[in-house]
Amino acid sequence: MKIVALDGHTMNPGDNPWEPVEALGELVVYPRTHADEILERATGATVIITNKIPLSRDLIGSLESLRFISVSATGYNNVDVEAARERGITVSNVPGYSSDSVAQQTFALLLELTNQAGRHNESVHRGEWIRCPDFAYWKSSIPELAGKTIGIVGLGDIGRRVARISSAFGMKVLAHSRTRKEPARDEQFMWVGLEELAARVDFLSLHCPQTQETSGMINARFLSRMKPSAFLINTARGGLVMEDDLAEALRAGRLAGAAVDVLSEEPMRESNTLLGCPNCIITPHLSWASLEARQRLMKVTAENIAAFKGGQPIHVVN
Repeated sequence: MKIVALDGHTMNPGDNPWEPVEALGELVVYPRTHADEILERATGATVIITNKIPLSRDLIGSLESLRFISVSATGYNNVDVEAARERGITVSNVPGYSSDSVAQQTFALLLELTNQAGRHNESVHRGEWIRCPDFAYWKSSIPELAGKTIGIVGLGDIGRRVARISSAFGMKVLAHSRTRKEPARDEQFMWVGLEELAARVDFLSLHCPQTQETSGMINARFLSRMKPSAFLINTARGGLVMEDDLAEALRAGRLAGAAVDVLSEEPMRESNTLLGCPNCIITPHLSWASLEARQRLMKVTAENIAAFKGGQPIHVVN
């Protein structure tokens, strides 16, 4: 069985060996694959592993040997799952492998927006503390999280972890989700509508999937309902946010700040309007990428392929 990984570098840049997958068949790993190389590299493969490489209807229809698509991620919108289903090709993903890592990055971004440790560290290294007449200084107002309200859009595994961390900081938690489950005994949050959420929160954190309904949901109208003192954090999908509208709100001072780990186009384009925006932190889609999360990703990817090989596929999305 030939297994082809089309964009293996992100899962294993050198610290996360492929041995669990290599044991299952003839494995060929391409660190990166350009659009004009996909067909040639995928031809003859029984199994394709893709993280972000798009597998279109036309491409899937051209791959006669293909029987299984292993998405090495939770999101699978880069694969035409309906076209795969029509051809009898199973598609599996890896749910939940990065929930702790994404929740951790969410708060890393939130705390950088509020406490700005990086900015103050750079200031000290420039000699500003040495020259300071006082024993302490701060370059911006530092809001205390206790008592503040955070709104979470999407209360799946990641959203619930963020809610628990927020509660540990003494924050009030409001939530909005397509599906609603009552809080567990150790959870404290309240369901509200999206418009009420926008108006009440001091922090808004996005953790929902990008669908037709949620694409562009954070737009000029939504942002106009938020407090000028509020902050936006997006570690979900870049397409949830209308980036031009967010940039305009930040430049006009209608929003205190934003931190995003995802953008509508990745890698980032030089023309992206958020580049150089005031009070805007941008990280390069790394919230999922802790070593522990990538090790879980490798392990479950191998389990998905082994289950398919054994005739009882798991984590099937089509």
